[in-house]
Amino acid sequence: MIESNIAYTAVNTMRELIRSNSLLLMVISRFNIPLGFGDKSVGEVCRDNNVDTDTFLTVANYISGREVNNDNIDISALTGYLRRAHSYFLDFILPNIRQKLLGALDCSGADGVALVLLRFFDEYVGEVRTHMEFENNTVFGYIESLLEGNVKGTFSIRAFAAHHERMESKLMELKDILIRYCPARNHDMLNSVLFDIINCEQDIASHCSVEDNLLVPTVMKLEKDIASRPKPQKENSNETVKPISNENETLSAREKEIVAAIALGMSNKEIADKLCISVHTATTHRRNICSKLGIHSAAGLTIYAIVNNLVEIGDVNSLK
Repeated sequence: MIESNIAYTAVNTMRELIRSNSLLLMVISRFNIPLGFGDKSVGEVCRDNNVDTDTFLTVANYISGREVNNDNIDISALTGYLRRAHSYFLDFILPNIRQKLLGALDCSGADGVALVLLRFFDEYVGEVRTHMEFENNTVFGYIESLLEGNVKGTFSIRAFAAHHERMESKLMELKDILIRYCPARNHDMLNSVLFDIINCEQDIASHCSVEDNLLVPTVMKLEKDIASRPKPQKENSNETVKPISNENETLSAREKEIVAAIALGMSNKEIADKLCISVHTATTHRRNICSKLGIHSAAGLTIYAIVNNLVEIGDVNSLK
């Protein structure tokens, strides 16, 4: 057994890592490493599966509360790991929890508590999906452009980090409600789903922590490196440079006003009163904006408003 205060290294066997922390099975899966690696070392297993060894060890050590060195993280490997984690949450564990909830809850109760619990869970899954799709499309898309040597628009990882929401709190609340009030029809199934919820809550918290403490600092270093590079000389000083279009240009002036108001925390009624339009019109505008941008949460629209200079970051206290 590897001592708890010693960092994992490439010469440790992969089996040793799993014996010391079974949660690393999830890390192995998200790096797309199959089981059946025998007694091979971490370095050998990573090489066999085209996984960056330093990145794998950094994540494994961080998840296990051991000393980490994130100087040699491969950002492509890390974002691939995070994308696969998103797929696990959205396509496997959260749907599985819902299926178990249906089997455990007594939905025939006259008080309707079970149906309210299901709606609570479905709303939570919708928020998680919006959160993770924003990261998949906008944040990871931005990182890919950086890796190509380009700065995409005015987005920065610092703006993302300043308003990065943690996603586990509602699962904690659901767990407590189930324990206190749940009208169960199958107690063994309920205990099983509670166990899954507790594990998922811890897994999502760990996932968000990896983004905050490994991804964000690494991307900041890349941004700094790109900013310090000399600007390429134009071959022809008379050449006309066509500006790069961005999503902001797809919004009308009125829609930009509404996005800014959303970022400042205003409700549809408050937006309607401010712009002298009906609540129905404000709601329609908001729906059209979400459709155009592919962003469906106030948090995502707030980040969009910040990075596209529709509001000052200092005017935004928190993401709703």
